Amino acid sequence: MTDDIEVPRIVSASRDIAAAAPDIFELIADPAQQPSWDGNENLAEAAAGQRVHAVGDVFATTLTNGFVRENHVVEFEEARRIAWQPAEPGKVPPGHLWRWEIDPIDPTHTRVTHTYDWTTLTDEKRMVRARDTTEKRLRASLDKLAELAEH
Repeated sequence: MTDDIEVPRIVSASRDIAAAAPDIFELIADPAQQPSWDGNENLAEAAAGQRVHAVGDVFATTLTNGFVRENHVVEFEEARRIAWQPAEPGKVPPGHLWRWEIDPIDPTHTRVTHTYDWTTLTDEKRMVRARDTTEKRLRASLDKLAELAEH
């Protein structure tokens, strides 16, 4: 087993995308769109009509293993930043966070940074998966997101 000291608990990847910041943000803030760009291949589906608008919103996603996660929005700035903490339905989030930062370069180009932060993760069952969430996996989501946003 890998020692926690050797594995970074905050992992990020960034990419410039040839699309407007609001268009990219819409793909992220609408959970129904998320399975189409999920580079972790972890999301199976999310019901339409759950578009995030504020901190405190909660949206549900179904994972590829059939489990449902309630995602608690903890950061939100329209077209600029969104972050959520997943949890089992009806439970407190165990301490990991997914963040997207959207930085316009110009009207048709945007730098997108995707971060996975598990510094406060306490659930031992999730530690192996957390360790496996690498920059490469985050980059895969960015690449899929870019493909959708640019076409």
